[in-house]
Amino acid sequence: MRFYIVDAFSDRVFGGNQAGVVILKKGEDFPADEIMKKTAAELRYSETAFVRPGDSDVFELRYFTPAAEVDLCGHATIGTFCALMDEGSVHEGDVCRALTRAGEIEVRTDDGGILMDMADPEYIGPLDEAEEADSLAGIMGIGSDGLDVSMGPKMISTGLADVMMPVKDEKVLDMIDPDFDALADFSKRLDVVGVHAFTVNGEDGRIHARNFAPLYDIDEEAATGTSNGALAYYLYICADEKRDLDITVVQGEKMGRPSVIRAMLENKNGDIKIRVGGSAKILAKGDIMLT
Repeated sequence: MRFYIVDAFSDRVFGGNQAGVVILKKGEDFPADEIMKKTAAELRYSETAFVRPGDSDVFELRYFTPAAEVDLCGHATIGTFCALMDEGSVHEGDVCRALTRAGEIEVRTDDGGILMDMADPEYIGPLDEAEEADSLAGIMGIGSDGLDVSMGPKMISTGLADVMMPVKDEKVLDMIDPDFDALADFSKRLDVVGVHAFTVNGEDGRIHARNFAPLYDIDEEAATGTSNGALAYYLYICADEKRDLDITVVQGEKMGRPSVIRAMLENKNGDIKIRVGGSAKILAKGDIMLT
């Protein structure tokens, strides 16, 4: 099997969020789940995508963390189509279909990067009680006075459920120091992947974010496509005036891997579509030997 290491949501290597990509031959079955999980653990990235080419523009994708399979992963999808372009299976300007466990999504490629559809957005709801928000703030190491109470934490999904946690400013965002065991228990109890902390009050005028998913062995992630798609929907439902959005989110700075993620929300007669994208760079490629 061919493998790639791709830096997604970055226009240079050693930036963005690294993903493993394993490309199967057309008609080849996916390896056993345990093999895919072990491969993800061996590559040591937060997610590894396994892709099986189908007919024409159709590709089936499965995603594994070192601990478990997940239904969808934004940065690994961006990495996958960057690798497929390098392989010659996808070309600039193509519109492809990715079959995932979160549903079928459309992926577009152009010279400005790769743009992928998110699954239909779902507002799961706010945290049930006020003390839940206070408890989360304590787990994250900032205290409830660090939260942006004008919006408040809410659970959103665009394929994977996360808690969106608004904080007052970049200083508070930088201060976050989670109790990872407690955060994993909190995430498990709410049936979410993790917490996406953000501030709309970036000193540079942009949104800044950090993402934590210790339940899936990801203490912090440098770029998360699904979470920033969910963030776009969060901002939409919190806004007094409902209008289309095109936001840029900076993530991964605390990890020394700055990422730039574009998230777009379009409302067409009540049908809301969210797309997330960015650039990607290939760091390495080669062959995986399983025998």
